[in-house]
Amino acid sequence: MMTASHNKISDNGIKIADPSGGMLTQQWEPFADALANAPDSDRLLQLIVEFAEKENIKFDGDFRPEILLGRDTRPSGESLLEAAKQGIHSIVGSVGSDMGVVTTPQLHWMVRARNKGMKGSELEYFEQLSSSFRCLVDLIPGGSKTDSAENKLIVDGAHGVGGEKLDSLMKLLDGLNIEVRNSGKGTGILNEGVGADFVQKEKVVPDNFDSNDIGKRCASLDGDADRLVYFTVPSADSSKIDLVDGDKILSLFALYIKEQLSLLSTTGAEDNSYKPHLGVVQTAYANGASTDYLKGLGLEVALTPTGVKYLHEKAAEYDIGIYFEANGHGTILFSERFLSWLEDKNKELASASEGSQQQKAALRLLAVSKLINQAVGDALSVLLLVEAILQHKGWSIQYWNGLYQDLPSKQIKVIVKDRTAVVTTNAETQVASPQGIQEAINSETAKYPWGRSFIRPSGTEDVIRVYAEASTQDAADSLASSVAKLVDKYLGISSS
Repeated sequence: MMTASHNKISDNGIKIADPSGGMLTQQWEPFADALANAPDSDRLLQLIVEFAEKENIKFDGDFRPEILLGRDTRPSGESLLEAAKQGIHSIVGSVGSDMGVVTTPQLHWMVRARNKGMKGSELEYFEQLSSSFRCLVDLIPGGSKTDSAENKLIVDGAHGVGGEKLDSLMKLLDGLNIEVRNSGKGTGILNEGVGADFVQKEKVVPDNFDSNDIGKRCASLDGDADRLVYFTVPSADSSKIDLVDGDKILSLFALYIKEQLSLLSTTGAEDNSYKPHLGVVQTAYANGASTDYLKGLGLEVALTPTGVKYLHEKAAEYDIGIYFEANGHGTILFSERFLSWLEDKNKELASASEGSQQQKAALRLLAVSKLINQAVGDALSVLLLVEAILQHKGWSIQYWNGLYQDLPSKQIKVIVKDRTAVVTTNAETQVASPQGIQEAINSETAKYPWGRSFIRPSGTEDVIRVYAEASTQDAADSLASSVAKLVDKYLGISSS
């Protein structure tokens, strides 16, 4: 996939999908790094031959690998696509298939579908999402609880590919009233003053939204449509927004799925043979209030290091694993064992008590498994699932946002001589070295009600990232500042 996601239009790069449809497996990352940094063509060829031997990959022409290629709307995508085709065609017997301008999640979905024996085209993608959404709406008790004519959703398309694809998807859908702004068809610039990353980080109104949108349900996609956040414009005298981020999306999904599992378990006779294991996965950057809310629902909450690859891997350990980052990237994973059991349970309920609440719960969970993109975070599929659940529960965005109140937080970057000097443990929430700094952080944190703080090295630059939460914004700012000073003391440019 030729994309730089939520970055500015002048940036570009690639995202590689694994045959599973997920992100490139971690075991292959060192090989990818070595290829990207090969000094010349001879070394490049040597790396490929050595790796092929190690992985027992045959170049005998019997197997014809197919590589699906996609790009976002960046002008540089065409030349990168052509370069990729030349590289692919240099491998004997390989085929490069140009899927055109697509969202990143669409390309991941296509790879996963092809390797499951499906056609995996854009049309199948749209049809699966639209039919699954209609199924969920049809299963709302007593019909849809909202008037679509009055209950409009306004979507910021980040001037990217997502707005264009949402327009196409809407032609297959009833029961939704969506207005797409910043769709990419106008004169706006990709990700400039718009998009999920901008809205989530800056917490301000994106371009082409104003006081006429006060109180309305709004959402932002990012440039390649793998992130989604919701928001409302609270008043006319401020550019600030009320943000409904990935933590709130996770909470909504977890609550809905837990309710369906509870309905499914009330089938009369106790079934002790199989109990689906539901888990939610977050990073240390998840707001502490969201973690407390999820635990209050009786859910199992696991923490991983920062990065979608860690979240996805952990979520795959559950029968149903839900993960989201606060930036709006996340999805739901369903194990093959659970889906097989659910199909059998649905058939059993259909013959014994068709139309019962238990059977409807089974049908809803099956529809969710088809609506959500299990390969990777997908803003379009997440948006449709959010809208279906809000209709099911009859909730406004304000009620949804009120499930819990986020704790005020603050993030700071501290420039250091060597970021690798910091080694973390416990999903990056504790510092193992240098010695003494964790105790100092603990001492500062204890001074603040609801205080929480951690540090972690950046993956790309010589800075240490500081995160802090507390009961008030002033307290969070103060805690972050104090911990940043500790980092500078132990690791800063001027430290001994």
